[in-house]
Amino acid sequence: MPAPLRLSRRDARRLAVRAQLLSDPRPAGIVETVYALTAVTVDPTAAIMPSADHILYSRLGWPYQPPDLRQAVEVDRDLFEWDTAYRVMSDLPLYRATMARRPEYARTRDWFEANDGFRRDVLDRLRAEGPLHAAEIPDSAQVSWKSTGWTHSRNTTQMLEILLARGDVAVWGRDTKGRLFDVAERVYPEDLAYVAEPDAARELAERRLAAQGIARAKGTTGEVGIAAVVEDTEGLWRVDAEMLAESAAFAGRTVLVSPLDALVADRARLQALFGYEYLLEMYKPASARRWGYFALPILHGDRFVGKLDARADRRAGVLQVNAVHEDDGFDDDARAAVAVEVEALAAWLGLELRGWE
Repeated sequence: MPAPLRLSRRDARRLAVRAQLLSDPRPAGIVETVYALTAVTVDPTAAIMPSADHILYSRLGWPYQPPDLRQAVEVDRDLFEWDTAYRVMSDLPLYRATMARRPEYARTRDWFEANDGFRRDVLDRLRAEGPLHAAEIPDSAQVSWKSTGWTHSRNTTQMLEILLARGDVAVWGRDTKGRLFDVAERVYPEDLAYVAEPDAARELAERRLAAQGIARAKGTTGEVGIAAVVEDTEGLWRVDAEMLAESAAFAGRTVLVSPLDALVADRARLQALFGYEYLLEMYKPASARRWGYFALPILHGDRFVGKLDARADRRAGVLQVNAVHEDDGFDDDARAAVAVEVEALAAWLGLELRGWE
């Protein structure tokens, strides 16, 4: 067995940034971007803008517009929404085995089986009238869903989530009221090639590593990529071979990153490779927040250098900057680059910039 590759933290960071399409050159379009990332988080929280829009804007820049995403999902059907993320439709066969195992938890499975009549009612209603919001589908559950959380007795929502997870129902699209559901055969194409489960698992593992560039070995599936050690970090990593082959070319950008971006999702990896501390504080009391309700991580080249505390007030037509937190102080280059990005974000949103000097 060959010795693990040895990487500097700088090179490891650059692998991670390039894999996430946050360096130059920018990707060409939405579908290419989602394919490379494997998944783009869907979350409607819009302190700045919904997560999918922010993630795509940070990669594509000015050419990206939210109606283009709706076109790709609802008209062209190049993308589909599943498991809280947008994915490319051509990847659907890779998830079929996972869908077939849903629901995975015994309590949910027992509830689902006890409500077979309700399941058929939901599917019949969608076939006859879909696409529909959850609120437009009657609750005919034989057994009510019990929970200590917000889903208690929300039987239609619970049934739709299970049917969506199984691939029996699909998200047709979204409007101001939320998701619209329809039977899967009217959303998912029938002519996608079958992929055997072992092959699908292998391809997903390879694609996910390619989207990360570098990942903890214990967090990867199978022996994908190349084993590596990174200076000043413990344990083994796996590195995507194709990304490594292109590692000499790195042109960094300055990016106001979404708090729900994959690059910052793994806090332990973020700390190990970037030495960057970050936490989404929207669920904390205001008095306990260090950086702000929805502070944006600031990426400058291959380093995270601070956080931007800002909110978009669309009624007032304002992007309000409350604070810029400089982790170790900005140099002149970083300060100028961050200013350009903040101004560009406000302009792209069509909002007046306030609180920025």
